[in-house]
Amino acid sequence: MDRSTFEAEADRLLEAARGEGITLRLVGALAFARRCPAHRHLQDRLGRHYTDIDFAAYGRDAGRIRKLLAREGYVEDPQIYVDSEGSRLVLEHTRTKLHVDVFLDKLEFSHTISWKGRLERDDSTIPLAEMLLQKMQIVEINEKDVIDTIMLLLEHQLGDTDDETVNVGLVAGLCAKDWGLWRTLTMNLDKVRRLARTYDGLSDPEKARVGAQVESALARIEEERKSLGWKLRAKVGDRKKWYRDVGELAPMAGEH
Repeated sequence: MDRSTFEAEADRLLEAARGEGITLRLVGALAFARRCPAHRHLQDRLGRHYTDIDFAAYGRDAGRIRKLLAREGYVEDPQIYVDSEGSRLVLEHTRTKLHVDVFLDKLEFSHTISWKGRLERDDSTIPLAEMLLQKMQIVEINEKDVIDTIMLLLEHQLGDTDDETVNVGLVAGLCAKDWGLWRTLTMNLDKVRRLARTYDGLSDPEKARVGAQVESALARIEEERKSLGWKLRAKVGDRKKWYRDVGELAPMAGEH
């Protein structure tokens, strides 16, 4: 299936959820394409294909989401909900075979990113700060994660608010409480800065902008006052594993 098929179905499901008063927001590659229209060509250049449609939602709405998606032709794999301890719904459309993944209350990969009180910030995707977090918290980061992050940094300003700004103040606050998250995010931001310099698809001004955005984000994260727990964990450093192996979890979505 081509990208337009996934995008049209995502739009249809978002509209159906709005009609029911259900908070449902896009996550992953579809979210980046939607929020970074001026730079989505970078996904195209990479030959990026969608594999499923990923959503974020609140666990309190799980029952209503099940009913909505069942009405729209989707059948759930109930074992995934059990195995994930109620944090994930996986469904497949009976006719098109499209897969839908719904992450309830949080996203769990190398670290945990909570949606609590955040999904109302935008009407179609998770907030830009969480979009940055979902990519930069993956220890085994790959090229598609780097490309999506580059798109985000090229398209949006950094600041301490939401809307069309990446709320790096929120990111800094989370990192200041969790050394492990800080370690992974700062490591991956540095990778994005270095790899952006090597991409032929970026102009020199674009490479410079990515570098400046990363520098700004790292500076904001570093200046945030760290918690006592952060300082104690920092003394141990890399001698102790600070992240979760994704393989320890139930099979995850192809696009995160």
